[in-house]
Amino acid sequence: MPAVSVIVPNYNHARFLRRRIDTILGQTFLDFELILLDDCSTDNSRDILTAYADDSRVRIEFNATNSGSTFKQWNKGVRLAKGKYVWIAESDDYADEKLLERLVEILEHDEKIAFAFCRSWRVTDDDQLKGFEDAYFRYQSPHGWNADFCVDGQQECRSYFLFENLVPNASAVVFRKVVYERVGGADESMILCSDWKLWAAMALANRVAYSSEPLNYYRLHDASLRGKTTRGSAGVSVPESLQVVRWILDRLSLSEAELLKVYKAHAAGWVPEMMSTRIPLSAKSAILRNVRAIDPHPMRRVTGPAIETVRRKLLRQWRDFLSSVTPAR
Repeated sequence: MPAVSVIVPNYNHARFLRRRIDTILGQTFLDFELILLDDCSTDNSRDILTAYADDSRVRIEFNATNSGSTFKQWNKGVRLAKGKYVWIAESDDYADEKLLERLVEILEHDEKIAFAFCRSWRVTDDDQLKGFEDAYFRYQSPHGWNADFCVDGQQECRSYFLFENLVPNASAVVFRKVVYERVGGADESMILCSDWKLWAAMALANRVAYSSEPLNYYRLHDASLRGKTTRGSAGVSVPESLQVVRWILDRLSLSEAELLKVYKAHAAGWVPEMMSTRIPLSAKSAILRNVRAIDPHPMRRVTGPAIETVRRKLLRQWRDFLSSVTPAR
């Protein structure tokens, strides 16, 4: 049995596939299987994948119909995996040859570590480096991103996962298959934030480790999931992020001061969404439903120069929402 199962879930990333696969097959850690998945690509991805079929380490699985979900592909890949550890290597990224060696070494050192991840470079379509991917984080750990760390996962949820996804890219992570299965895998009902929920779930009862070596190259482009989010996915990101926060809060016991910090942080996201004309009503209802579930006094988070105008508009929306979900007597 291989120590690691490497899963490459692909959809229309033919232009990136060879570099992705070659940087996996060129790893200094050799005890792995490579599972190549294709979700009914319409480009020449399958021709490229088939070219690797003769390698004894490679298994190829072609979907008969498109799943429509990155996270369904993750779960499929893990079900097929035979390894103790799993690396979901996204098809448009690539890696340093030492990524597996370094992260497996960390996991082998402490069986209580659910997953280990490394620092990621951000790269363009044509492989130009654009700094580190963690540069966008608003909440910096006291240990910083320049030093290795191994920390209590529950505390990381309290301090960081309640505010944002601490792990910017799945390609930077190697995790224990048994922990992934224990938490139920990726939530297939979510479009954007299932990875955030997954890492938090795996962290809650375990430890989390980080290597400051930038061994992962995360490609941000128009067709990537993050790229689609940046361009628009109107009304999806905020409701799903609030759903994740609600899920984590249900599993932690926080003080009033800690809760207030969470409420204020997420108001910076949901209040502008509620005021936006580009967000559909159905998404606003989803936002309000989740806000109502995590914050007992959401209107107190509405601040700014146009406070009264904003309050009145949001109060109308709030009342409309409440009347829509409260049965008439």
